[in-house]
Amino acid sequence: MNEQVINSLIESALDAQKLSYSPYSKFKVGAAVLLKDGTILQGANIENAAYGLTMCGERNAVFRAYCTGYKKDDIVALSISSTCTPPASPCGSCRQVLAELIPFDTPIYLVNTHGDKIVTTPRELLPLAFTEESL
Repeated sequence: MNEQVINSLIESALDAQKLSYSPYSKFKVGAAVLLKDGTILQGANIENAAYGLTMCGERNAVFRAYCTGYKKDDIVALSISSTCTPPASPCGSCRQVLAELIPFDTPIYLVNTHGDKIVTTPRELLPLAFTEESL
C-alpha cells in the first residue's frame, strides 16, 4: 500500500473525530476503514448517558462497511485517531470485533492529532483471539 493512500486513510480518521458525539468523556475518536475498491468509510465514537450503550469509532467504521455491503475480505486497512499521547489503542470489545470482522493481518494505524503513529494488526492486538474457528 503506497504512502499517499495511507496518508489519505489517516486524514480521514482524523477528520472523523469531528463526527464524535462525546459530551460525557470529551474523548473524541475517529476511525476510517479502507476497502479494496478504494472507498474509505468513516466512523466515530457515539456516547450515551447509559455508558454501556456507547459505541466506539472503530466498531462504527467497520460496522458501516458491513452495512454498506462490504465483507471481511474487502477491508484493506484501518486507522483509528484520538487526541491523546500515545495514540489510543482499541478497547477489549473492539479488539474482539476487529479480530473477527477484518483480516487478522490487516494494518491498523493508530494516530493522534500530534502526528504520532503506531502500526499494528488484529493479530498483535489480540494474539489468542476467540473467533469462529474457536467454536
